[in-house]
Amino acid sequence: MKHLLILAFLAISSLSFSQEKYPQDYFRDPLDVPIFLSGSFGELRSNHFHAGLDIKTQGKEGLKVYAAAEGYVSRIKVQQFGYGKAIYITHPNGFTTVYGHLSKFNDEIDASVRNIQYEKENYETGNLFFNENEFPVKKGDVIAFSGDTGGSGGPHLHFEIRNTISENIINPLLFGIKVKDTRKPTFQGLKVYALNSDTRINQQNKNFQIPIKKISEGNYTADRTSASGLIGFSVSAFDQFNGVPNKNGIYSLEMLVNGKRVYYHDVEIFSFAQSKFLNLHIDYEHYKTYKKRYQKTHKETANKLSIYKDLINNGKIDIQKNMNYAIEIIAKDFEGNSSSLKFSVVGKESNALFSEIKDTTNYKIVAKKFHKFSQENVTIAFPKNTFYEDVYLDFKVDKKIAKIHTPTIPLDKSFTLTFNVSEYSEDEKEQLYIANLENPKYPRYQYTRKKDSTFYTTSKTLGGYTLLTDNQKPTINILHFKNDQWISNFETIQVKINDIGSGIKDWKATINDEWILMQYNHKKGILTYNFSDKKLVGSKHIFNLVVSDNVGNTNTISTTFFKKQIN
Repeated sequence: MKHLLILAFLAISSLSFSQEKYPQDYFRDPLDVPIFLSGSFGELRSNHFHAGLDIKTQGKEGLKVYAAAEGYVSRIKVQQFGYGKAIYITHPNGFTTVYGHLSKFNDEIDASVRNIQYEKENYETGNLFFNENEFPVKKGDVIAFSGDTGGSGGPHLHFEIRNTISENIINPLLFGIKVKDTRKPTFQGLKVYALNSDTRINQQNKNFQIPIKKISEGNYTADRTSASGLIGFSVSAFDQFNGVPNKNGIYSLEMLVNGKRVYYHDVEIFSFAQSKFLNLHIDYEHYKTYKKRYQKTHKETANKLSIYKDLINNGKIDIQKNMNYAIEIIAKDFEGNSSSLKFSVVGKESNALFSEIKDTTNYKIVAKKFHKFSQENVTIAFPKNTFYEDVYLDFKVDKKIAKIHTPTIPLDKSFTLTFNVSEYSEDEKEQLYIANLENPKYPRYQYTRKKDSTFYTTSKTLGGYTLLTDNQKPTINILHFKNDQWISNFETIQVKINDIGSGIKDWKATINDEWILMQYNHKKGILTYNFSDKKLVGSKHIFNLVVSDNVGNTNTISTTFFKKQIN
């Protein structure tokens, strides 16, 4: 009992110490609605940790977004993907807040950004930087309205807090933002790894999934395992906040061996530069194969994440003959609610009855060297340190598909894939592009550079690639009105666009031969123009739209509408 009290005290003290480093009453909530989260800080995402809080907006857009504290708008970015419409506010206390997936900025900011978009004749602005005198804000000022722009999976507000100088991202919950959470994390799975060729686990030299069982709320157990040599573990776990069904990330993960901590990490703070090492933090092969993420409780040599503390032998356990090991893995959420997974490992020597088949192919990669391989019309080139460790690759060209291993090995850098297209005519080349076949039913356009008789692309994903032809022009359908119709009461023009081949690349819209700003919702395939952008002269107007795909196929639509300016 005394031991448990000490551990609880240390856990609370650690969290309190973390909070003392950050002001607790400086930032207000960025919304006026109760805070419910669809995404937590540090959550495991594709190739990165989630950098903020995803705050629910009651399933709708247009909620007022408030400046969390006084400061000034230092940066604005409008992009098709990523954070969509985003505002960055620099505060005098050394922190910057970020607000993403916005539908609209406040009137002053919106007018300034719109002027820039019209000057560039482009929806995407890139990074726009401002000094402290241009858009100063006070705590509680309305800076924007919530939305669903960018790579959002539905209406919500993405909210971040960063260190202004280092740009390291910090868990916003450490600043006193309150989210009700009394629920303990849930363990879903456990894996054990044979970390070298001499390791034996249940008399075999291979990795295993170990069945787990829930005993009571927050308490789990697993089957006993016999082993010898160097082993490691990973777990699948999630947390849930009160009142929402979303499965979110945990705050910390700890492993004790015979009561002694050998592994610990938490998601207090991290840098964007390190975020890519998430692919070494998780069992990447398992995720790419089964779409389920397991977090390792041992650190890979090439992993440069700074989230780890108190590691002994990097969390790897050397199992000795006739020794017993009591293993406890503890998952906690930010509020300190914890769940424990307890099991035992007994040291037992044995000859392996089965060993994993070791890859040995003609394409050996020495991670620290440059490599270039060719087959038929395909060449692949890997810069030094593209891979985190030495590997053997499968590489073959079959029925014009380049099969470059499987996408189960994480890469640190992009490799170059080149196709020789000299067998195609110039007209055929125009409509060719390189496609990623990770999902064979839905080939994905890979940015294709064309130079004479070679097409090439760069990628950080292994797997299947091929050349595809797109000879279909995009489709265009004007919504809600027809040619020669009066639309005086309309606030917008909306157009549905689609391309079944290489995908939409760009579009250009005009009214009466003057460029207009159309925002593209790529999730719905809808372009929208707001009549409040420009004052129309007269009542008869000609709307023209040109849409292009990624290989240059274009489609054009022109229609006449009648509308009187309503002041």
